[in-house]
Amino acid sequence: MPYDPSAFPPFAVTVDLVVLTVRRHALCALAVRRGEPPFQGRWALPGGFVRADEDLSQAAARELVEETGLRAHDPAAPAQDNGAHLEQLATYGDPKRDPRMRVVSVAHLALAPDLPAPRAGGDASNARWAPVEELLQQGGYGRDGEPVAPLAFDHAQILADGVERARSKIEYSSLATAFCPPEFTVGELRRVYEAVWAVALDPRNFHRKVTGTPGFLVPTGGTTTRQGGRPAQLFRAGGATLLNPPMLRPEV
Repeated sequence: MPYDPSAFPPFAVTVDLVVLTVRRHALCALAVRRGEPPFQGRWALPGGFVRADEDLSQAAARELVEETGLRAHDPAAPAQDNGAHLEQLATYGDPKRDPRMRVVSVAHLALAPDLPAPRAGGDASNARWAPVEELLQQGGYGRDGEPVAPLAFDHAQILADGVERARSKIEYSSLATAFCPPEFTVGELRRVYEAVWAVALDPRNFHRKVTGTPGFLVPTGGTTTRQGGRPAQLFRAGGATLLNPPMLRPEV
C-alpha cells in the first residue's frame, strides 16, 4: 500500500526547557507566565513550536537563546562564559496534554551558573526564577505571597523529571560543574550539591572526596576571597565526565 499522509491526523512538535540554576543557595527553574490561551495567566516552562526548517536540538538551542540569552555548549568542552549545558530529557506525548491539538513535546534540560533576571519573550507576559519546590507545589502560597497554582500543561511532570535527572547525574558525572563559573572554589561546588540535593554536606568530607576523585577538579593556581575570610583555592572542571568513585546522594 502506498503511503497516504491524509490517513494520519496532523500533530505539532514542541520543545520545552527545564532551565536550572542555583540562586541564593536554592535550586531554581525558569518559569514564564503565559500571556495567551490555553492556560493564560498560569506559570509554565519556557519553550515553543519546532520550526519546519530546524531539528530538535536547533529548536532547543534557539529557545534557550531567546529565553535566557545563553548559548548551548558542548559538555565535553571546557566551560565558557555565557554558555549552558543542554541535553535532551524525555518526550511527552499524551494525546490530551495540549487542548489546542495533538502536540508532542521533546523536553530538554539546561544547566548554567547563577543567571541574571530573565526577560519575557514570545507569548510570555512575565518570567522569573523560582525555587523548584515552589513550582512543584499544588497549593498554598509562594515566597512572594502569590497563590500557587499547578504549572500549565504537563510541565510539573516535566520539571520533576528534569530535577531528578540533575540530582542523579551529579552523583556519577561532573555535571555539577555546569552550575559553576569557569573557575570556582570547592565551597561553591559544595553549595551546588547542597542546593540540587536539598541536603547539608560536611565541608571537610566533601573537600576530601572531590579533590581525591581523579579528573574531577584541576587547580588553577589562583585564589579568591569573594566568599569572605581566608583566600580559597580556585579550581576548574577536569577532563573526567564520569566520576569514580561516584558522589553518592545522602539518604534523607
